[in-house]
Amino acid sequence: MPRPDPITKIENVVASVILNQRLDLDEIAATMPNVEFDPEQFPGLVYRLKTPKTATLIFNSGKMVCTGAKSEKESKRAVHKIVKNIKEAGIEITGKPIITVQNIVASANLSAELNLELAAMKLENTLYEPEQFPGLIYRMRDPKVVILLFGSGKLVITGAKFEPQIQEAALKVMDRLLELGVMRIPEGEDWGQAKSDDEDENW
Repeated sequence: MPRPDPITKIENVVASVILNQRLDLDEIAATMPNVEFDPEQFPGLVYRLKTPKTATLIFNSGKMVCTGAKSEKESKRAVHKIVKNIKEAGIEITGKPIITVQNIVASANLSAELNLELAAMKLENTLYEPEQFPGLIYRMRDPKVVILLFGSGKLVITGAKFEPQIQEAALKVMDRLLELGVMRIPEGEDWGQAKSDDEDENW
């Protein structure tokens, strides 16, 4: 059968926001529902939305950090909804928010087992200390992301700035792992990739 593509899923998008104006957090806390503000504990106000389900930190400098969105589009929708709600509460916001995605975290599944010890020896830019953490940490240069690889074939991809980088990174790491002979293709399936001698010796 032909090789399946990795299955990827975005788990969290972190976006920073600049409003270019100062905000009165006390006023926002007094007029808005679904907010948490305890300046003695933390200088930012937490604004939670149910749809899209996100939590946004708002600072009096006008900067915000939105987390929890499952896509870039959802992240932007959450920010615009918060700005609209604040305006409707009678608090003046003069400019449009400048939104920048800082980090996209995704999970992926290669549908094949990985020999992490062999991968640590053959793959560049890795860190593998199974006594400390069960996964292998792989720093990919292009796209610039960090990938956590687990023996089950599950991955966590972090550091992406754009959604297409997630699938690109998953495909690239799968190609590389196949090339190095550190993937065990599920029994009964043939992806047109013969096992290397090294792989046979180390499984």
